[in-house]
Amino acid sequence: MTSLPRPLSELSADEARRIVLRAQGFLGAPDRRAGVRGVLRHLGAVQLDTISVLARSHELVPYARLGAVGRKTVEEAYWSSSGSADAPPAPHAFEYWSHAACILPVEEWPHFAFRRRAYRARPHWNHDLPDGTYDQVVKQLRAEGPLTATDLGGAKKTSEWWDWSGTKVAVERALMYGEVVCVERRGWKRVYDLAERAVPAALLHDDLDDTECLRRLVRLAGQALGVGTRADIADYHRLRGEQVDAVIADSGLVPVTVEGWGRPAAVKGGAKGLGARPAADAWADPVALATVPRGRHRTTLLSPFDSLIWERARTERIFDFTHRLEAYTPKQKRIHGYFAMPVLAGGRLVGRVDPAREGSTLVAKQVTVDGVRAVPAVAQALVEAASWVGCTDVRVERLDAPQLRDALDTEIAGLLG
Repeated sequence: MTSLPRPLSELSADEARRIVLRAQGFLGAPDRRAGVRGVLRHLGAVQLDTISVLARSHELVPYARLGAVGRKTVEEAYWSSSGSADAPPAPHAFEYWSHAACILPVEEWPHFAFRRRAYRARPHWNHDLPDGTYDQVVKQLRAEGPLTATDLGGAKKTSEWWDWSGTKVAVERALMYGEVVCVERRGWKRVYDLAERAVPAALLHDDLDDTECLRRLVRLAGQALGVGTRADIADYHRLRGEQVDAVIADSGLVPVTVEGWGRPAAVKGGAKGLGARPAADAWADPVALATVPRGRHRTTLLSPFDSLIWERARTERIFDFTHRLEAYTPKQKRIHGYFAMPVLAGGRLVGRVDPAREGSTLVAKQVTVDGVRAVPAVAQALVEAASWVGCTDVRVERLDAPQLRDALDTEIAGLLG
């Protein structure tokens, strides 16, 4: 592998894009030996979400990088514990508030001490907590845990968050404080246990001060992103800009300039429209800068909650691709569909698929293709995803470019055999 030709402080937009793809696990051969746990540790956070179309998002994330890893294998990799005759079982991951509700490597437990302290010091909450309920929940977990909210005697009364039972409020608050931890999901239910029992003793401490927590999270975010602006790095674990500013110089990341990453400049002379994007300041992982990113590009459907495309402005800046989750948009206002999944191929975002399942058929309810050259990639992504979820057929219902219908159908038929 050769080093980058420019000084490390200057990157072209294409170099930055390739660095990002490699950092996120989409360029170069995937480390299949490390598997799902390797993907989690590499990314540092995998977002959870209730929506399940082809699969839940936390399953789609490793699939996008590793290929057709079994869905049961994915769940076991996240939530199963390991141990030996000389050591008790220890979890590989825990769930906490990062970019959103995320699965995190258990090694990151100490890094979120700053957030646990902030929650403990929070002056107000949206939920009332009946007297004695918090202590009762902790007592019950100590005696009987691990338990779900239902096991504790009170899950949600309705589907609305503001109508949680007192028990659910208490255990969720204990989770935020760090007295309780979720290291397993049964179906879609959190399984709660005392942190002192579930988190390995070597990690169970809150003695890192806020500055050290932030410094570590900023460094890890920079490594997972490869290269990013201040806003990109802050968004990864939902830090505030001033928190990033306070530690980034000591984080181990290095300052760079990326061509084309600035805000579009107004065209001179008062003409309407925008000019080319200027260079912008960013920060990069020095290891990522040491070599030219090379290797095979992954072709795949991406979950809308994939960390490669978490931040809309970053996605537009890197891929010139506007991505928006429309699941919460009224149906009549949707443009690309309920769960439109971007198609990644050749290091570019080349289309979108809004999928569904009907028996053994993967239904592409709406497909966007970026020109005829993207047709084979979209077909490949559809057929591979269908096989992964146990479908034997693919049907395209609506295509934004009707003139490409025959080409897409032919490609799909050829891949299905």
